[in-house]
Amino acid sequence: MTNSAVSTTAAADARIPAEHPFAAHLRHAAAMERAEPHRPWTPAAGPLPALYISHGAPMLFEMPDWMTQLHTWARALPKPRAIVIVSAHWESAPLSITSSQPTELVYDFGGFHPMYYRMRYDTPPAAELARQVVGLLPDAEQVHEHRGRGLDHGAWVPLKIMYPDADIPVLQLSMPTHDPDRLMALGQRLKALRESGVLVIGSGYMTHGLPFIDWHNLDQVPGWSADFDQWAADALTRGDVDQLAGFRSKAPGMPYAHPTVEHFTPLFVTLGAATDPTASTTVIDGYALGLAKRSLQAA
Repeated sequence: MTNSAVSTTAAADARIPAEHPFAAHLRHAAAMERAEPHRPWTPAAGPLPALYISHGAPMLFEMPDWMTQLHTWARALPKPRAIVIVSAHWESAPLSITSSQPTELVYDFGGFHPMYYRMRYDTPPAAELARQVVGLLPDAEQVHEHRGRGLDHGAWVPLKIMYPDADIPVLQLSMPTHDPDRLMALGQRLKALRESGVLVIGSGYMTHGLPFIDWHNLDQVPGWSADFDQWAADALTRGDVDQLAGFRSKAPGMPYAHPTVEHFTPLFVTLGAATDPTASTTVIDGYALGLAKRSLQAA
């Protein structure tokens, strides 16, 4: 990571009020790094797992327990050489990639405190990673690099919590379809990256029925959210990928749990990138604002 990227990100974070939960998270993360530096990935560690992350929104920066879970998860894995992420918030066909050079973040949310629109996540250039990714994709010559597009909040919000030093190259891929089979095939193309220390992430939200949340009673988990989450957990435990792929008609809680499906379908990129898509482990569960934040890794 360049010094300018370090200083830009750090300067933006320094403007966060000291009493803010994310400021406390940064202090804790820095103390952990001083006490025990995050061990880097080496070939001896073997392939990194593929992750599916429920990513939250800027309000995630105000949830200490969830931030701790994400950061603890990141440090339990070897520190990746690079990260490739598919987010619910970039639906675009044909398949595209973000800029391989540091550029402005996408602040694709509204109604939040101004500090969230000043946040930075200035990661190192990802040109070599982009070449590696494009070389793995079908019709590689058709993959377009959006040189003015940075990471959207489905990517930079969780990564800023998990890897706050912003010292890992990150490349985001668009989600060109919601067909589970095609997304599994995309994940299979990316599988080889894991062997070279690249972390492959699908970023969504296990339930995302925002229009149906009772905003006056956020401590209550809606039945549709709990039912869908339990159904997904059972299918994941059984390794029943076909059941998961049929979620539109087979899952209880639909369509309330996912009135649109873009927050669930990144899961299939993760499963496709796994060595064994029928074997995954839930790392984070529970609910935030009534939505299931189940997140998992697949080896």
